[in-house]
Amino acid sequence: MKKNEPRKIAIIGGGAAGFFTAVNAARQNPQLDVTIFEKSREVLSKVRVSGGGRCNVTHHCFDPDMLSKHYPRGEKVLRWSFEQFQAKDTVEWFEDRGVNLKTEEDGRMFPITDDSQTIIDSLMSDAQKYGVKIRTKTKVDAVVPEADGGFQLSIHKGSPEYFDRVVVATGGYNREKAYGWLKTLGHSVHSPVPSLFTFNFREKVLSDLAGISVKNAHVKIEELSFEEAGPVLITHWGLSGPAVLKISAWAARDLHDLEYRFHALVNWVHPLNEQETREELIKLREKNARKTVSKQDQFPFPNRLWDRFLELSGIKTDKRWADLSNKEIHDLTQTLFRSRYNIQGKTTYKEEFVTCGGIPLNEVNPDTLESKIVPNLYFVGEVLDIDGVTGGFNFQAAWTNGWLAANAIASLES
Repeated sequence: MKKNEPRKIAIIGGGAAGFFTAVNAARQNPQLDVTIFEKSREVLSKVRVSGGGRCNVTHHCFDPDMLSKHYPRGEKVLRWSFEQFQAKDTVEWFEDRGVNLKTEEDGRMFPITDDSQTIIDSLMSDAQKYGVKIRTKTKVDAVVPEADGGFQLSIHKGSPEYFDRVVVATGGYNREKAYGWLKTLGHSVHSPVPSLFTFNFREKVLSDLAGISVKNAHVKIEELSFEEAGPVLITHWGLSGPAVLKISAWAARDLHDLEYRFHALVNWVHPLNEQETREELIKLREKNARKTVSKQDQFPFPNRLWDRFLELSGIKTDKRWADLSNKEIHDLTQTLFRSRYNIQGKTTYKEEFVTCGGIPLNEVNPDTLESKIVPNLYFVGEVLDIDGVTGGFNFQAAWTNGWLAANAIASLES
């Protein structure tokens, strides 16, 4: 690089982490020449589909310590990172650009427009304002360190290009082989496995009830020690919803080792225990003696789901409560309190694919996210072995990573 020439910065990957790195570095240091390389046709594609097209920007958890506890991988490093840039800072960053966020009952935060395009437009506006170049359909095959500390980028079907600093923001790969080009730089890789996925039944006992959600259930993996409480959604294939997705994140490696064959225990009447559930049913038998068992007002279930619980307990829906035997009360208690489902596989959660695995965090500087192995090389986002539970936490990690790397890169002098 000739003296007084702008420092050239390459961002490999046009997702949330890469884009946030690019616009913040360019904003803080106008002397930088920043280029985003994105192999697909558009940047910010995961931002577009997140939250059903509304973009779950972050989570309303403004305490760095509490925020960091939502990450099965990366908690220790993020605990410090969130002292520099946390969810509250994300909210303020977008508000400064005229994008107001709202908080939903479960803590997830969305733009008040309920449209992910609002977030995309804001980021694109900053890119244009600060001169960030965006090159889509441009794949980087390799990063080759140069003796002067810079890099030659091997561009697929193109000529090599020189950059002073490189930020890898490619997201998580689902195969370890895909990390090969980073291994050639001397980095190791924690083998990637899926995180955030739904549980698939072998028996289709609830498949015709797809779309029904129970607001407060408790899910436990029988073979492991993982358990979560929260909303559970019945799907055509099995179970989903926040409680299931959180378990899938925390138990990602263990479930991979089990080849996604295990048993899920569901307490559909959480927080009631077994005895309390039985007592509620006995009260119903006394109070509703002349009514059929399909009529009940103790449990917040849609009629179709309640009738299915009765059916699975061997109880006919036209039977009167007064005629319910103690054994039938016992069987129904077990169905409500401890349903046992044979899980035989998984389904990735919508388009929001998240991986557990990637570049180990002990191979990067936690303050700057610069590689400890290759100077002037940075890693941000899901390419690192960082992943959060569902609820806006993965995007928050991306914004935080991008902010830290951008600050380090922006301090460069021409």
